[in-house]
Amino acid sequence: MNRPGFDNSKYLETQSAHIRQRISQFGNKLYLEFGGKLFDDYHASRVLPGFEPDSKIRMLKELRDSAEIVIAICASDIEKNKVRGDLGITYDVDVLRLIDAFRAQGLYVGSVVVTQYAGQAAADAFKKRLEELGVRVYLHYPITGYPHNIALIVSDEGYGKNQYIETSRPLVVVTAPGPGSGKMAVCLSQLYHEYRRGVKAGYAKFETFPIWNLPLQHPVNLAYEAATADLGDVNMIDPFHLQAYGETTVNYNRDVEIFPVLSAIFEKITGECPYKSPTDMGVNMVGCCIFDDSAVCDAARQEIVRRYYSALSDRRQGQTGDETVYKLELLMQQAKVSADIRPVIAASLQVADETGNPAGAIELPDGEIVTGKTTDLMGASSATLLNALKRLAHIDHEKHLISPEAIAPIQAVKVDHLGSANPRLHSDEVLIALAISAATDPLAARALEQLSRLRGCEAHSSVILSPVDSVTYGKLGMHLTCEPQYETNKLYHR
Repeated sequence: MNRPGFDNSKYLETQSAHIRQRISQFGNKLYLEFGGKLFDDYHASRVLPGFEPDSKIRMLKELRDSAEIVIAICASDIEKNKVRGDLGITYDVDVLRLIDAFRAQGLYVGSVVVTQYAGQAAADAFKKRLEELGVRVYLHYPITGYPHNIALIVSDEGYGKNQYIETSRPLVVVTAPGPGSGKMAVCLSQLYHEYRRGVKAGYAKFETFPIWNLPLQHPVNLAYEAATADLGDVNMIDPFHLQAYGETTVNYNRDVEIFPVLSAIFEKITGECPYKSPTDMGVNMVGCCIFDDSAVCDAARQEIVRRYYSALSDRRQGQTGDETVYKLELLMQQAKVSADIRPVIAASLQVADETGNPAGAIELPDGEIVTGKTTDLMGASSATLLNALKRLAHIDHEKHLISPEAIAPIQAVKVDHLGSANPRLHSDEVLIALAISAATDPLAARALEQLSRLRGCEAHSSVILSPVDSVTYGKLGMHLTCEPQYETNKLYHR
């Protein structure tokens, strides 16, 4: 288990204070482009142990009285039914989820803006659906030559054609279901319209990674490159900041490449650019809240290895190519790390080799490794999970917490009535069966009470797990990796 290295309370305090300062800098009207995941930033919580996954939304709640949310979604993403890989839902459905989630936190969602709108029928249908639900919707249009044709962009035929988004609060947080939704363009379009109305608004960017005040080759920044290996993002020294201030800071290639264009757009809109570098635009204070650099370095190295194994599995399933794997191998070299830092890998492979069947391993909070093997009743991931709960509850390994006689009817339902070819219980089914046993068996109840202690534990499987098993491990907060091998030689896998 990772030892803490990040002060979350300090982060909430300093981050909200820094954003308030930036709001006042621009005359009490700031458009804040908010990248990354707001509600569930598990990458940050893994590489910065102590960072809570919902920290960013908690920070925004500190500003709730002065903040409103604008959600951007690209019309072509609606038309293509683009899916969020982590949630398995389309971007348009995720907009509805985000609105509900923001409202549940007491945050005001002012509107949705459909970007790159060119008459797409799916976008029209989505707009109508939102308006029927009482959500205001605005349309922004494609601009020929964007982002380099500045004369056209900053004109009545460019930003001027976009519908002006009515906002009522000093801080306007522009977010989106995913990258490429047009958040920056929405912010700059609003600046154009605000200045035409005599309002001297400002723009800033919130991105957690890379962390600007950590070294370029710091493991946390390398872990960010690992997380975005399939996107081609590259961390680099901000040359504009170095020239302006003589200070070395870190940014990533897309922000550095676009900065001259952005600066020119600012000058065209406001008469001058308020920033001298991409780093200046940011408001991220994460790097100021690390109190144990060694702890976050260790956590980040683990994340790089996990990302590598994830890419190997994705390649095996045809979801990515060699280039992503090669980049991650290079990042592992740069971070001076190998798979040896994950003892669960060797442990699971040893059991798999001994039994000739899939096996799993979980590293418990005290560093002990628990393994599990495939049986007639359970898959390896289920057996490993149950063994880990037994060990945490100090229950003898040979003790049956779920009666084999109780499992048999479950298997019969799966095979005879639900059409499953695999009678073995998946991880979620084992947990449900354990919960039923807990009603009458104190030992089963004691094992069930240990579930929360699995959060943050490392786990490995000798084969690619089924989606239901990997999702269950994820919901329990375990950090799972898998060997890039299927359990069988079939061509179709579920």
